[in-house]
Amino acid sequence: MKAIRTRGGLSVRLDLRAAVVVLALIVAALVASVVLIGTGDFEIPAADVVRTLLGNGDAGQEFIINDLRLPRVLVGLLVGGCLGLGGALFQSVSRNPLGSPDVLGLGQGATAGALTVIVVFHGSATQVAVGALVGGLVTGLGIYLLAWKRGVHGYRLVLVGIGVAAFATAVNGYLLTKADFVDAARAVVWMTGSLNGRDWDQVWPLLVAFAVLVPLVIAYGRPLRMLEMGDDTAYALGVGVERTRLLLLTVAVLLTAAATAAAGPVSFVALTAPQIARRLTRSPGPNLMAATWMGATLLIVADWASQRAFGADQLPVGVVTGVLGGIYLLWLLVTERKAGRI
Repeated sequence: MKAIRTRGGLSVRLDLRAAVVVLALIVAALVASVVLIGTGDFEIPAADVVRTLLGNGDAGQEFIINDLRLPRVLVGLLVGGCLGLGGALFQSVSRNPLGSPDVLGLGQGATAGALTVIVVFHGSATQVAVGALVGGLVTGLGIYLLAWKRGVHGYRLVLVGIGVAAFATAVNGYLLTKADFVDAARAVVWMTGSLNGRDWDQVWPLLVAFAVLVPLVIAYGRPLRMLEMGDDTAYALGVGVERTRLLLLTVAVLLTAAATAAAGPVSFVALTAPQIARRLTRSPGPNLMAATWMGATLLIVADWASQRAFGADQLPVGVVTGVLGGIYLLWLLVTERKAGRI
């Protein structure tokens, strides 16, 4: 940790290790993105990808890269970043490593909204995305209200979220049993979580959400660090605990719902990215930027693996993140149990 003093007498603390980790994750995410853009039936060398992105490619490469592959990669980066940042917010507010959208039921709630649009209203892709967004917001509001008892305690939030997740999963199962064959197939594909077929129509809403919500989160970085110390300490330091908690939970729900609306319920990125980021930085606090770029890197690498690691069979990215995240969740539970925290 290094202190930097400005001319006006303002002192700013810079965690050099955390800064290096964030920079390394940014480079890793960009390199993985270039590799992923060059991956496909028509392979494009990384040098040609970079040259085309700078506007010096031929017409064929520009069409493949700018129109077909770049939007998919940008959606992957933004979805991974939203999930990583949303997961970091949930885990910090609840002060619990299990406090993620996957465990709290937000993904299941967003899925219920999307399935309602698919099965009941036979909606378009845009309407399905709106349904997922509304489902995530309604679920988040329900969890907060059910967990409220003179404030929202972290473990109560997690326990209520687990119950809501079970209920939403039952609703999703019921909707699938009522769907016809075409709608059921469409719903199952959406529920898996995938970047296939994503284009600029998904990029711009995600970019707007990211541009609006990330500065808001950064502005509340100090109160969030105070919340991690406990409510009493945060009160003593002048933080409006419940107001801050409600605002940050709302932002986390919006980030998660926007990501789910764009790519479906991509599982476990929000759970694993903040924890891996914290272990890399070895720094207390929420590590918001590290978690954001870790989420982006994880999703891009998982998407590359889904296209390359299984031969001719290309898996949806949600399958890969689900397998890796499930293994990580088991490891986390064993670790927490040995430490006596669960």
